[in-house]
Amino acid sequence: MTPRDASDDNSSRWSDLDRPPLDAAALRRGLVREGGLWSEVEVVRRTGSTNIDLVARAREGKAAEGAVLVAEEQTAGRGRLDRQWTAPARSGLFFSVLLRPAEVPVERWGWLPLLTGVAVATGLARVAGVDTALKWPNDLLVTVGDEERKAGGILAERAGDDAVVVGVGINVTLRADELPVPQAGSLALAGAGNTDRDPLLRAVLRSLEEWYDRWRAAGGDPLASGLQEAYAAGCATLGRTVRAELPGDRSLTGEAVAIDGDGRLVLATENGVQQPVGAGDIVHLRPA
Repeated sequence: MTPRDASDDNSSRWSDLDRPPLDAAALRRGLVREGGLWSEVEVVRRTGSTNIDLVARAREGKAAEGAVLVAEEQTAGRGRLDRQWTAPARSGLFFSVLLRPAEVPVERWGWLPLLTGVAVATGLARVAGVDTALKWPNDLLVTVGDEERKAGGILAERAGDDAVVVGVGINVTLRADELPVPQAGSLALAGAGNTDRDPLLRAVLRSLEEWYDRWRAAGGDPLASGLQEAYAAGCATLGRTVRAELPGDRSLTGEAVAIDGDGRLVLATENGVQQPVGAGDIVHLRPA
């Protein structure tokens, strides 16, 4: 699907006063600066997937590091395991960024989705005043009432040998009757003090730039950059009994006890073995 520029939506630009469109020019003025990470900010009215679009541009050599693509609506948004991510137009933040971490060994690039999770949680805490927890490896959790719910997710994809596209989806103003599944949540339902998407997006991107610069300066070392400690501090999975649903229809149950140097989740099983999990679906079975 070809992206449509947000300026094409003049007829319905203010049709929902509770969900005004993003101002791409204002975002560029606030985020694109000489010597900074962000090189371009584009806002489109609708597209299938910002990740698919930006990966294609990167492979064709049409996007520089720091390109940001934001969609007011995604019709084919994806999460891990190709799960669908749908939400009403302008009800959330749906964007992808292009990163080329040449200073970092490729074997450490697996930290990028975890780094993004830390950055998103930090940015949302600053502006929305919502405590956002991280479910390994890439879910963003908020508390609605006394229930933990998923309000966002992160998807990282390679875009050639030298680039990674990281996509982020965050439910901002979704109401209870708009949730795709009962287990979903949004910043508004979690009692956010601010649901204006403009300052939220700026805060998240500035936080992402801070963490990315720190990580690159440390050569991708998760300890030296402080990333491993920060992720563990905000990870709701640690300290809980979980079930890891692994490739090949296998599963492993144990207590999540650590995030190792490769970003893997370490489970302590009932037979006393500590088993790192690098890929899989994690189900929280018991509160920490």
